[in-house]
Amino acid sequence: MFQGNPVEWAVPSAAAKVLKKLGLASLMALAVLTGPAAQARGVVDDPTPMVALSSLPKEAQQTQRLIRAGGPFPYAKDGTVFGNRERLLPRRERGFYREYTVRTPGERNRGARRIVCGGRQPTEPEACFYTDDHYASFKRIAQ
Repeated sequence: MFQGNPVEWAVPSAAAKVLKKLGLASLMALAVLTGPAAQARGVVDDPTPMVALSSLPKEAQQTQRLIRAGGPFPYAKDGTVFGNRERLLPRRERGFYREYTVRTPGERNRGARRIVCGGRQPTEPEACFYTDDHYASFKRIAQ
């Protein structure tokens, strides 16, 4: 089965050991360097249709201003974690997305309109999405 000196195939050469260590180190460095890029790609490469903030209802524009200012928000649920159970937004870790109510004139309750933003800093979101049909569809808000 094996040919040659058994010591040669049983004990790796010093060069082989170095190459293995370099290979492992390279893989670890690659994982560290591409990890955040791969996570960010979920939002950057998002196929969700885009919409200009200026073309959204004035109430949505006001909600977006409140998000960037950190509030105060008119509804207790505003700023809570959005679970993305519908999986219509790019997949991210739990807690990445937060939802905010967009007032609907004439509605007595919160209505169906929302802005969902994702990012580490709620006042500086990486991406925000608008829905006027209670999460059945989204449009990414162009910043």
